[in-house]
Amino acid sequence: MKNKNMLILIISLIVVMMGYGIAMPVLPFYIDNLGGRGIHYGLLIACYGIMQLIFAPVWGSLSDKIGRKPLLLLGMVGLGTAMAFFAISTQLWMLYAAQLVSGVMSSAALPSAQAYVADITSKEDRGGAMGKIGGAIGIGVVLGPGIGGLLASMSLNTPFFVASAFCLLTFLIILIGLPESLSADKRVAKAEIKFMQLKGIWQMLFTPIGFGLVAVFIAIFGQTIFSSVFGLYALARFNYGPEQVGTFLMVMAFMYALAQGLIVGPLTKKLGEERVISLAFIGCSVGFALILVSKTFITLMFSMSFFILLNSLLKPSALAYISRHAEGSQGQSMGIAESYMSLGRIAGPLWAGTIFDINLLFPFASGVLVFLVTFIATLGYKKTKLCQNEAA
Repeated sequence: MKNKNMLILIISLIVVMMGYGIAMPVLPFYIDNLGGRGIHYGLLIACYGIMQLIFAPVWGSLSDKIGRKPLLLLGMVGLGTAMAFFAISTQLWMLYAAQLVSGVMSSAALPSAQAYVADITSKEDRGGAMGKIGGAIGIGVVLGPGIGGLLASMSLNTPFFVASAFCLLTFLIILIGLPESLSADKRVAKAEIKFMQLKGIWQMLFTPIGFGLVAVFIAIFGQTIFSSVFGLYALARFNYGPEQVGTFLMVMAFMYALAQGLIVGPLTKKLGEERVISLAFIGCSVGFALILVSKTFITLMFSMSFFILLNSLLKPSALAYISRHAEGSQGQSMGIAESYMSLGRIAGPLWAGTIFDINLLFPFASGVLVFLVTFIATLGYKKTKLCQNEAA
């Protein structure tokens, strides 16, 4: 029974992330057709991050009161509605409305699925089960852009209609096949709904986990600088279509999975988190520079893969650093880290979209500078820390 329930959850999350991934290679061309610019794409991506940041904890708390299954169903029907609205959009404001709904409603699925797993597994098995959930998310992210790019060869709205149909199918599977995991006697009488709280986030930079918080913010900020304008960049500079962009994004997702699944663990054991973070900073700077000078499909694919591989090392290394240096609870420290990652997801697309409209090379040039300056600052931080340790 537990295996069946896990399978249904895994399928549900694959669909959620496929729905998000399908939109990635298509949206730049949708926006271009509707007369939009780089800032509009940046705002659309930022809108998704903002809604996730605000509503994910709300849905998680609400699931403690009414159960996990209603929130999973809500997430599916909401995401399906958003995808359908994308498909029929004929004006920019309609794209914004669809993206807002997508961010709000899809954020109901992930915390509810994670809570469902916690309900049905023992503490000993929970880590492995959560790993399966993470794997499902990874599969969706890998498959989505490729499917979106291929379907866009029929029409730009076809990928969204297909994503909407997948959501409806998954809604029916959950409705019929997935039992509720939270019994009535374990539900809270009143859900404590907490929206995003910024108090204390700045002060955390001056604690032992501050270095890791900066690293995780820069990792997501740099990643979203790349991903938020890459489709527009490929269209404007190389005249690539959704199929080519979808291929790039599939390779990007594969490189993430490779780095985080096979490379980062042994590398941090051998070099330590701080050295891996420093290596990744300078590598990301070089990667952005290579993207700037790439002039063919092959060289651009190589440059993008190099950047993504190095960028993929940052987040898990930074989180490991934060976990090792946390003075309070692990949960609180990871929550603060998630806040910094959410800020990166919001700031990166806004920054990249704005300066893309000035010059299409500026987002990648700014990425070179951001990672180079952070690398230099990291060397200064390590030198200061070494001097302090010697003085002590």
